[in-house]
Amino acid sequence: MSQEGLNKSRLVNWTKGFKCSGVEGEDIVVLLHQAIARQKLMVRCVAVINDTVGALLAGAHLDEDCQIGIILGTGTNACYMENTSKIEKWRGDKDRQVVINTEWGAFGNNGCLDFIVTDYDKEVDLISKNPKEQIYEKMISGMYLGEVARQVLLRLAKDGCLFKGHISDQLNTPMMFYTKYLSEIESEDESEIKNIKMILEELDIYNYTLQDCMIIKRVCKVVSTRAAYLSAAGVVSLLKRVNRSFVTVAVDGSLYRYHPTFHDNMTEMTKKLLPDSKFQLKLSNDGSGVGAGLVAAISTRQIAVSRG
Repeated sequence: MSQEGLNKSRLVNWTKGFKCSGVEGEDIVVLLHQAIARQKLMVRCVAVINDTVGALLAGAHLDEDCQIGIILGTGTNACYMENTSKIEKWRGDKDRQVVINTEWGAFGNNGCLDFIVTDYDKEVDLISKNPKEQIYEKMISGMYLGEVARQVLLRLAKDGCLFKGHISDQLNTPMMFYTKYLSEIESEDESEIKNIKMILEELDIYNYTLQDCMIIKRVCKVVSTRAAYLSAAGVVSLLKRVNRSFVTVAVDGSLYRYHPTFHDNMTEMTKKLLPDSKFQLKLSNDGSGVGAGLVAAISTRQIAVSRG
């Protein structure tokens, strides 16, 4: 998306598998207003923001130290407050702050992450609807983490290390090992396997051993921990960019909200990578919706004031 104004934004290209003709390169607000008019509705779009900016604004409304917003759900993205004096393309006042939408899910598209991309990541990318795009997102977001884990389990089964080499049709089907399984499996104590048993039944796997269950638990933990650590690396880069004595990071999204250890693992690695930084990761519950409401209210008030 190329933002040209508060309520003027052009779609550069679709992501996450979406594809509709006649939209790329167009002002989406104009298209939305045309669609609204066809339905004869009294609705007006006064601002265009994404869920990441919404999370930041909702967080900043309650906490003036909030300078970064992150979405960790089905997809992932981040934004932060930047001084306009640091933006080469900025043509307005140089003593203001604006929100920079990083679209960090596309980090790695140029190959800079190839040194940590595994064979499992490559398989996930290959079966996705957008190969060679959103590389970082495919390593850390809820849409793909379950599939990363499935690829590992599939390899182990093929090598005879799981289920005595038996692979069910369900396990052999892409995207059928859901990311919610990771949360359910990791929410149990180390020795508990009740949730794993239920998940294996959903996958039509009945002949398994206790060792199989322990291996599955370990795989899920490694996949989710890696995602949290990679997310922390992104947070560190933004904390260094913002460069304040204390920063609140507003985070929204189902993965961050529901996974039992994601927050703690992110915090742990952020501290390890940037030990002198003072920060907090704070859940921005439905921040994207609240932030959108705040922007709409402020924009409507400004329009009313300008009209006298």
